[in-house]
Amino acid sequence: MTEWRVTTDASETDTGAFLKALREQEGRSGDVEDAGPSLVTSKGAVKVILLGDSAVGKSKLVERFLMDGYQPQQLSTFALTLFRYEFKHPDGRVVAVDFWDTAGQERFNNLHPSYFYKAHACVLAFDVTRKVTYKNLDRWYHELREYCPGIPTICVANKIDVDYRVTERSFAFPTKHKLPFFFVSASDGTNVVKVFQQAIMMGLDHKENPSDDFMTMALELLGE
Repeated sequence: MTEWRVTTDASETDTGAFLKALREQEGRSGDVEDAGPSLVTSKGAVKVILLGDSAVGKSKLVERFLMDGYQPQQLSTFALTLFRYEFKHPDGRVVAVDFWDTAGQERFNNLHPSYFYKAHACVLAFDVTRKVTYKNLDRWYHELREYCPGIPTICVANKIDVDYRVTERSFAFPTKHKLPFFFVSASDGTNVVKVFQQAIMMGLDHKENPSDDFMTMALELLGE
């Protein structure tokens, strides 16, 4: 697994900066030869994006899945973070996966359309200890569907380790939108592997069986 950061200032969110991030993802930057072969193959990777309010634990969930480790009290950054992972498919294939983390961009209430570019699956997270993050799921989901109307999405309720009684509650949002739903904890690992493995499998299926996506085609033309 390789992690690299695209140091795009979130306060600038301009098209050029995000297209640079896309070129980094697709292995078209000038430094790609020094970065190693893992970046070169990234053009064919399954892209899984994370959405949700700042500090709901999106980065920690990815880190828990990739490294099986948890570092508390790490502050959010203002950089787009991409994680590379090689997934061993049940059929024997090794599938390259790119996890895209907003890492501070969401503080500006919306994301540049480029963030959704060629996404194959989404993990939509909220923090069970902060009700506002649950209420904001509607806004994030609306933005996701604006740019990626067809990609599979998993909804997760994070930080259940604070009070496991929350797992006895029901949440209307995932039911309303017919989304797979999991209670998770980046701290103790509850359901983390299950969520990301399912997101990868769903994303791979979407990638191999694509539907027409006008926004993806438009952004692709813009990036040429």
